[in-house]
Amino acid sequence: MNWDDLRIIAAVRDEGTYAGASARLRIDETTVGRRLSRIERALGLRLFEAADGVRRPTRSCEAVLAHVEAMAAHAAEIGRVGASMAGPVGRLRIASTNTVAEEVLSPRASDFLRTNPGLTLQFLTSSENVKFSRWEADLAIRLRKPDKGDFAISKLGDIRIYYFEPVATEGEPMLCAYPDELGAIPEMQFLRTKQARARCVTDNVRVIRNLIRAYQAAGVLPEYVCADLLGDRRLRATLLPKRRDVWLLVQNHLKRDAATRVTIDWVRACFQDMSQS
Repeated sequence: MNWDDLRIIAAVRDEGTYAGASARLRIDETTVGRRLSRIERALGLRLFEAADGVRRPTRSCEAVLAHVEAMAAHAAEIGRVGASMAGPVGRLRIASTNTVAEEVLSPRASDFLRTNPGLTLQFLTSSENVKFSRWEADLAIRLRKPDKGDFAISKLGDIRIYYFEPVATEGEPMLCAYPDELGAIPEMQFLRTKQARARCVTDNVRVIRNLIRAYQAAGVLPEYVCADLLGDRRLRATLLPKRRDVWLLVQNHLKRDAATRVTIDWVRACFQDMSQS
């Protein structure tokens, strides 16, 4: 049983309607009905009966609710465990690409965690975007602005990007590019002007970086992975006029949470420090 789903049962019982539960939990009314149906299928029970426009719990539902209320009480006790700790308490899941986590966040994480002993950070690293609608993460850092979604979004800043090519090589350097699905990013917009066939295609910037360091390939890299290459005299670095936007996504129900606010401020500081370095 999913705890988030079980909370819906109590909300429908207390509010009497899917619409009321939706407003209370700040989720879509359709989602309320869908999740309840999923629980009923899993349990093989009917949880609510509709009477006079009100959802009334069945006897089976009352039995389930007794356990849900006990779970809620235990959850509240767990929340008080950290009350004696100084500062905010919580566990935040941050989704990002591998390189953002490795190059931007993790070098600054130890000081942040030492200053906030009640906080735990879980880094979810992948080239695929997490599904916020399924609450797979609490915060996410994206290098492309999402078109829409039920979350708070704000701009963290923009990242300088550089085109690297070897100063001396036999023939044309091998061109490194990103996959077609990233065709709208500034890196690919610039690479298309080169009118050369990409010999290496990847969404892993470290792969591109390693090829460039071999002095036989050309490609575009974000500033947070190429600081040491900028001073390499065997490479020619060109700062591109366009930059890569960075966006922060936050689950709506966490916007006023103290632990989340502290973590958001830290994430912003990480990108500010990077841009000033």
